[in-house]
Amino acid sequence: MGCTPSIHVSQSGVVYSRDSDGSSSPHQDGGPLSLPNTSSWTSGGKEERVTRSQIQGGVTEVQFGPMKIRQEAIKVLLVFPKEDSQSAGFCWACDQAGYKCNMTKTPETALRTFLDKNHEIIVIDKRTSTHFDAQALCRSIRATKPSEGTVIVAVAKHLHKGQEVSVMPLIAAGFTRWYGENPSPIACYNELIQLEFGEVRAQFKLRASSAIFTALDQCQESIEITSNDNIIQYVNPTFERLMGYQREELIGKELTQEPTSDKNKVAIPIKINSYGEEGKQWQGMYYGKKRNGESICQNMKITPVIGQGGNIRHYVSIKTPCDNKAEESEFSDRFLLGPPSDLYSKYKGRKKSFDVRSSTSRGSDGSIQGRSPSIARIHTMSIEAPITKVMNIINVAQENSSDVVAASLDRVLDILQTPELYSPRLGRNEEDPHTSDLVDGLMSGNLRKLGGSVNAFKNASNTQLQISALTLDTPAMISELLQHDESWDFDIFELEAATHKRPLVFLGLKICSRFRVCEYLHCSDTTFRTWINLIESNYVSSNTYHNSTHAADVLHATAYFLRKERVKQRLDHAAEVAAIIAAIVHDIDHPARTNTFLCNAGTDLAVLYNDMAVLESHHAALTFQLTIRNDKCNIFKNMERNEYRVLRKYIIDMILATEMTKHFEHVNKFINCIVKPMSGFEESTIGPSASNISTSRSAVNSLESRTLVMRMLIKCADVSNPCRPLKLYIEWAYRISKEYADQTDDEKEKGLPVIMPLFDRKNCNIPKSQVSFIDYFITDMLTSWDEFADLPNLIKHLEKNFEYWKRLSENN
Repeated sequence: MGCTPSIHVSQSGVVYSRDSDGSSSPHQDGGPLSLPNTSSWTSGGKEERVTRSQIQGGVTEVQFGPMKIRQEAIKVLLVFPKEDSQSAGFCWACDQAGYKCNMTKTPETALRTFLDKNHEIIVIDKRTSTHFDAQALCRSIRATKPSEGTVIVAVAKHLHKGQEVSVMPLIAAGFTRWYGENPSPIACYNELIQLEFGEVRAQFKLRASSAIFTALDQCQESIEITSNDNIIQYVNPTFERLMGYQREELIGKELTQEPTSDKNKVAIPIKINSYGEEGKQWQGMYYGKKRNGESICQNMKITPVIGQGGNIRHYVSIKTPCDNKAEESEFSDRFLLGPPSDLYSKYKGRKKSFDVRSSTSRGSDGSIQGRSPSIARIHTMSIEAPITKVMNIINVAQENSSDVVAASLDRVLDILQTPELYSPRLGRNEEDPHTSDLVDGLMSGNLRKLGGSVNAFKNASNTQLQISALTLDTPAMISELLQHDESWDFDIFELEAATHKRPLVFLGLKICSRFRVCEYLHCSDTTFRTWINLIESNYVSSNTYHNSTHAADVLHATAYFLRKERVKQRLDHAAEVAAIIAAIVHDIDHPARTNTFLCNAGTDLAVLYNDMAVLESHHAALTFQLTIRNDKCNIFKNMERNEYRVLRKYIIDMILATEMTKHFEHVNKFINCIVKPMSGFEESTIGPSASNISTSRSAVNSLESRTLVMRMLIKCADVSNPCRPLKLYIEWAYRISKEYADQTDDEKEKGLPVIMPLFDRKNCNIPKSQVSFIDYFITDMLTSWDEFADLPNLIKHLEKNFEYWKRLSENN
């Protein structure tokens, strides 16, 4: 009834063809299906047949480490459009090897048969495309889930002398092997045997490993597997439940990125390190740190796993929580001798974190007295990370400590200055829903730093460029406005109106000329003008707030900050250029919606960037895509590779710093790593030794501190509206409120969660939203920035504006 003929190979060597009507007709030796006489085998062939007969048609036992698994007889599917000597050779080979064989003639029947039988080996005739497309059939099979471990062989035409072909098209289609046409039964037999003991056996073991992972997933002990170079490869569900992490947050990260508890003795990681270097198993009590910051005492066993060549390939850590009594007791550890090895240690990275650093960032006496009122306010912030409180306590303890203890506490402070310790936990204030909604809306989500580079260079050896001041045919009215661009009270809205909503080009060209941007980039002014026009055209002019006027405003604030003496002392020319470019592009192609909205709506951007720093990643990526794809606007094309990599890293880092979920982390790190050490350094200049002055100066001017300054600079520039003159601030407040209200309308229309209900048009209260924004996000950040950069005029505007909004809020 329309069935395609199939062939069954019996153990006797007789081939039976199943026709469409279901009848079977034997084909004896002879014709296209003539089979060789087994008596013609060599003695070696007879010995091989005796060996195979032991498992023929039965079950093979396979050793997989300590696990013994049983493999059923191999199933082979032959797909040949017609019967010939080649198909007969494979049929005979299957019979001799004890394989179960099916043969089909059409792709449809082949796919249906495979889905029914799940063959380990499929042999497809690719010698001609007259009857069917072999590659298309292979792709169809590969599209099915059962084909994951299947070996697919393409039988190709015999190559003539000197003829060469590539196997890449076959591999791309899903084939595993290429078999040159050879109807010899012995050749077919050897091919199948090699496949069985090669790819098929390997796939069989891989499938068996799923049972091992099932056991690990069901295990009641916490299990973590890492590579020999500290990369986390696996954690089981018990580990997730115990430590509070999701598997996706850990897989692929270095072990040293896991937060560590300060309850561990310093000697413990060192011992773990030494045992690992000797290939020994370590077991003892160890404090881990949960995601919520709590420490947990665990009985931990770390076992090295030996791989090829006797080298350590993995480390398996098995952890069980200790009871309360054990947690209070002293640490005890013991080790079991494992295979000797002088290879790399799993914990080599951890040991580094306990190295003693000789430099400190404080005065010789560790004093923190004599702070200005603004600094005192910073250390009593309404939102304060736990690490800030800890470091304040340590600073106070240093005052009455000996030099040795003070130096040790300095080392403790250095160890504590890691990113994971600077993220506060914000509680919801039910008495102030406006503030809570604002904080929730702006702080939801996560940030991951992105990096990388592209090849944006041409050979610039000995290239001489005529670099002139950036000029533009500027109308008189615009030129007159730009004469006041160095003033903090510069009216960006007047420039917006005069330029017909294109203020970024005019202001950008003037500021970039002042800071010699083209000179650093080795870029002609024509190229730069083309580039900045392209950038502004990719801002969405219809956006109420996030448009090129906002970018121009941020650029103006950035340039203002860069002229401050202490900022100039910290940043070199490369950092200045990076800051200006980052300000210009930091919100390019902004859709006037928040990151949380994009993630909730499942937009393409959210999917592309895995719901992490979606907009900021898009701004950075699009900037470089637009720049390097067209030589006419590629401002980086004449830079040396290393200079470009440094500049690109700066720009990306600054753009990502504008993402709000890491706001408090950046602010707290700036306070603890820049402002406090700077205050200590200034106090120590009264009369310390020269060595202490040098040590403090080197810590303050380190590359890391430069990065923190750059991040804080663009963050303050990005949200500097509350520090502008009141008239300008009121306009900005209206614009951002309208944009958030539009988003709220969009969320209601699409049935999405309303992120910031305080911007619902029915009950929107702009004064309350601005009071909350200043109180929670702006005051502490700008106060610390003022302490560093000396910006009293900004603080005066901020205080005046806060009182204005607070008065309106209280009067409803």
